Amino acid sequence: MTKGASPEQSMTYDRSGTGRGTREIARRAFRTMLEARILEEKLAALYRSGKIVGGVFLGRGQEALSVALGVHLRRGDIYAPLIRDQAGRLAFGDTILDTLRTYLGSSLGPMRGRDGNIHRGRPSEGYHAMISHLGAMVSTVCGSLIAKRFRGETGIVGATCIGEGGTSTGSFHEGMNMAAVEKLPIVVVVANNQFSYSTPNDRQFACSDMLIRAQGYGITGRRAIGNDLIDCLEVIGAAVAAARSGGGPQLVVADLLRLVGHGEHDDASYIPASMKESPLGRDCLTLAKEALLKREWISDAEISEWQATVEKEVEETATKVLREPAPDPAEEEWTAFSVVGKNLSGEDEQ
Repeated sequence: MTKGASPEQSMTYDRSGTGRGTREIARRAFRTMLEARILEEKLAALYRSGKIVGGVFLGRGQEALSVALGVHLRRGDIYAPLIRDQAGRLAFGDTILDTLRTYLGSSLGPMRGRDGNIHRGRPSEGYHAMISHLGAMVSTVCGSLIAKRFRGETGIVGATCIGEGGTSTGSFHEGMNMAAVEKLPIVVVVANNQFSYSTPNDRQFACSDMLIRAQGYGITGRRAIGNDLIDCLEVIGAAVAAARSGGGPQLVVADLLRLVGHGEHDDASYIPASMKESPLGRDCLTLAKEALLKREWISDAEISEWQATVEKEVEETATKVLREPAPDPAEEEWTAFSVVGKNLSGEDEQ
């Protein structure tokens, strides 16, 4: 089973900057960012060595935004991550083992080696398997929230992320309109990373500011500095709290820069050097480290210890998974992933 949310995951974010919730969530978020970065560096290496079939899409530069959403969700919430949300996935309860098993096609993984590496999830636990990164997940989260409403469940939040390019799709608009009309407790985070693959923003939308779209839907809009962990925690924490307390849909727009190509197959040569050298191009992991050290919420020794621990776990797990069996069509039962009494790995539920 996927590990559950820790007590820290359910803390209320203290916007005063002095409370334990602020410190502990920031520390947990930073460690998860570090874990995601190290894990994705390993995934990139495995891809280049021919061990991973299919695309590899890294979240470098987006970890602060992604983790800020994951750490504010609780057990029972709905989360639909996208292709650059490894940090959010780990914060929500995904594991290094499940990630590597899916990317490497192990039959022991959550998707049993059946599906693409970024389509993994555990729907029965509120962790949606991605259909598409082009707006489709807004509607699936809305559907889950409507189902929760029919069952009389309250205090639930649904959340998903999307790139600015995905907001141009019909699926996005239909999902947002449904969320607004039904006043659903959903948080939609837009990672405005300046390029929809290689298409710049001025060829993607004509409005002066993406945040004004919230007014068109009649919902609350918020802005975050996408590569600033502390700001992301504050803004997204407030959005999740508002949605959970009946404030309706929340649209968070975060400006940042993708620090890698669209995928590992893309060299991102279309991104101007001036943009890379701008404040948008500063690495969120570096900024987070500086911020936490300045507040004395962490030490260099702890960071080094965390890094060594995670690197060891990633290497040992990758070695283990590379030895695991690939799926065998002749042995596959071809049952659906949702099977009564079993989780997605085929193990009996406890």
